[in-house]
Amino acid sequence: MNGTVKPETQMFRIPVPTNRKMESLMQARMKHPVFVLPAAMQALTALDKSTHNDQVPEVTHKLVHLRASQINGCGVCVDMHSRELKEAGESDKRIFAVAAWRDTPYFTDAERAALALTESVTRIADREDAVPDYVWQEAARHYNETGLAALVVSIAQINVWNRLNAAVRQVAGAKWN
Repeated sequence: MNGTVKPETQMFRIPVPTNRKMESLMQARMKHPVFVLPAAMQALTALDKSTHNDQVPEVTHKLVHLRASQINGCGVCVDMHSRELKEAGESDKRIFAVAAWRDTPYFTDAERAALALTESVTRIADREDAVPDYVWQEAARHYNETGLAALVVSIAQINVWNRLNAAVRQVAGAKWN
């Protein structure tokens, strides 16, 4: 071989960003859609508000948001929800361990059930049975119907935010507008 890449294999190569490409990756592609469509921001804010009740602790919502954002690779939300957890008094070891929650002793059984549900709902295309019965049943052991509804809507809502941010390449730490 003379060192050239066959065109049919080129799509499987991971491009290494040049400085110019890296700079473009660090700016949003457009004004965030929720500011272009203010009704979308109102709807997402109302959706979030609807999930806050006495059935699901606020910290659990933030853990769920962080885990879904890690799975989806949303730097904006990983940054935001890590900071929110820290501001809520959560320890670094709990925040750092969210991605490996199964292998650490830092989470309650209810939090583990919420994190498992988060992974299933976020990765719905990864298996034939998107949310296996054993995941649902474990969540139902810890949360009543109102709590389960709040968790499912909260997980769906963070997935919407992750997808909006990924689509426009919203930059973590950058001003949203």
